[in-house]
Amino acid sequence: MSDSNTNSPNQFQKKPDWLHIKLPSTNEYSFIKEYLSHFELHTICESGKCPNIAECWAAKTATFMILGNICTRNCRFCGVKKGSPVSTDIDEPKKIAEVISKIGLKHCVLTSVTRDDLKDGGAKIWHDTIIAIREKTPAITIEALIPDFNGDIDAMKKVIESKPDIISHNLETVRRLTKEIRIKAQYDLSLLVIKTIANAGVKAKSGIMLGLGETNEEVLETMDDILKQNCKIITIGQYLQPSRNNIPVVKYYSPEEFKEFEEIGIKKGFDFVESGPLVRSSFHAEKHVAGH
Repeated sequence: MSDSNTNSPNQFQKKPDWLHIKLPSTNEYSFIKEYLSHFELHTICESGKCPNIAECWAAKTATFMILGNICTRNCRFCGVKKGSPVSTDIDEPKKIAEVISKIGLKHCVLTSVTRDDLKDGGAKIWHDTIIAIREKTPAITIEALIPDFNGDIDAMKKVIESKPDIISHNLETVRRLTKEIRIKAQYDLSLLVIKTIANAGVKAKSGIMLGLGETNEEVLETMDDILKQNCKIITIGQYLQPSRNNIPVVKYYSPEEFKEFEEIGIKKGFDFVESGPLVRSSFHAEKHVAGH
């Protein structure tokens, strides 16, 4: 594994062949889009410009984004809109539960924009949404991909009390690059979030992106830091520049390099390592619940 073969960080890079993305099926795209539009809901699949939208939507699965589609933070890697969010929709939990029921999901992933404007960071909406989904579709399994809630332990516990099957929080990048890439988020705070989840007896999960200028040694150190929090599930994917306004890609890792990180992660003690160019937080998420 080599740290060489990096691209110039000062230009919009052409993607290698292995990153060519299949467009969504018109039928399945329209099927899910119809429900989202009707209930005025959002998915990170669209807002985050996820490369797996075709595969997931064809299987009638999606990662729902609650608390609106405008984030109060301005992380340099993220394609989600930034600015001043609108007020929260108290009916959103019921709407999400209704859509998930109609689509017929067996597993769902919930995430949200960061709402630093709210006293509890949106924890109550998180809690109420998970409870509403459970009531509407009792057999469903749920993953909650949460923000850091500015370190508010009570807010984290509010989500934990709603009993999702997995709670994930992404470290996103290595310690050295966190301040530059994530702006407000803190590396050690994110580790605290992951530790709080694991200590509560919930399956903890985290994810990182590669291609932002990290070294292989830093990636391995980050994997160790995640493991130390008793988090045994990790996703490792390629950072893809959402727009020219976001930070450029420094390096495109090959599928072989991702495979090597996967093998290293398993040897280190992770139960699951999803590592590949197009891997994102919700990639194969249902397998992490099932345990195989």
